[in-house]
Amino acid sequence: MGAKATTESVWRGGVKPYNASYGKMMMWFFLLTDALTFSGFLGAYGFARFKYAEIWPVAENVFTHFPGIQGDQPLIYVALMTFILIMSSVTMVLAVHHGKNMDAKKVAWWMGLTVIGGIIFLGSQAWEWMHFIHGTAEGALQLADGSIAKVIAAGTEVMGQTYNFDVLRLGAEKFITDPTLIATLSEGAEHIYGASMVANEYGLPQFANFFFFITGFHGFHVFTGVILNLIVFLNVLFGTYEKRGHYEMVEKVGLYWHFVDLVWVFVFTFFYLV
Repeated sequence: MGAKATTESVWRGGVKPYNASYGKMMMWFFLLTDALTFSGFLGAYGFARFKYAEIWPVAENVFTHFPGIQGDQPLIYVALMTFILIMSSVTMVLAVHHGKNMDAKKVAWWMGLTVIGGIIFLGSQAWEWMHFIHGTAEGALQLADGSIAKVIAAGTEVMGQTYNFDVLRLGAEKFITDPTLIATLSEGAEHIYGASMVANEYGLPQFANFFFFITGFHGFHVFTGVILNLIVFLNVLFGTYEKRGHYEMVEKVGLYWHFVDLVWVFVFTFFYLV
């Protein structure tokens, strides 16, 4: 029979379930509270979308741009951003793996790629924000009742039919094709471009508010992760962890980075796919 574990020996580590270090345990506590925060934000978004389901903007009609390509490319750029962020999790896994093997060169290589992936994601998100804020060249009409109508130019096919006059689209599926009603609704309407906290050419301002807040909050997490990864990368180059005899800091920062990637999967699903 083995020796009876004392309180001191248990908390020293090496005996399950207390073999996690203090630093990793505190990181898990932080990630748990952060997960609850994101859950609250996404839950609020879900309630708002359910309440205004008939007029809520459809993401594939909003995020249609791609650098250097003309025409609509629905969600392609967002999918590329997601792929880049997920691949940065793969590089982080490899950095942690080589850290356990005490291979400084490979840890530095994969940490460097992780930092680059995070920077590309942040730049892509800034580019997406810019286009969302500036809007399309055509803009939209904010009608007297506050609703948003997109103008579909004459000659464009609408639900299998082509009209020789402009058509108004309200929400995702509602189209107004009566010229008299279109003229009445357009009278006194304000032309708006892009999205802000008070007006949104794509639909309800609440959509823009949630988009800016939640993706911005996540972007701040990514930015923080890039800074932490960069610090760890520099420490690897300077041999800090070699002197300590372990690369646990790489693993702790890796937990944070994987969490940031996982949260983006939920944000991507809520905002762009559902």
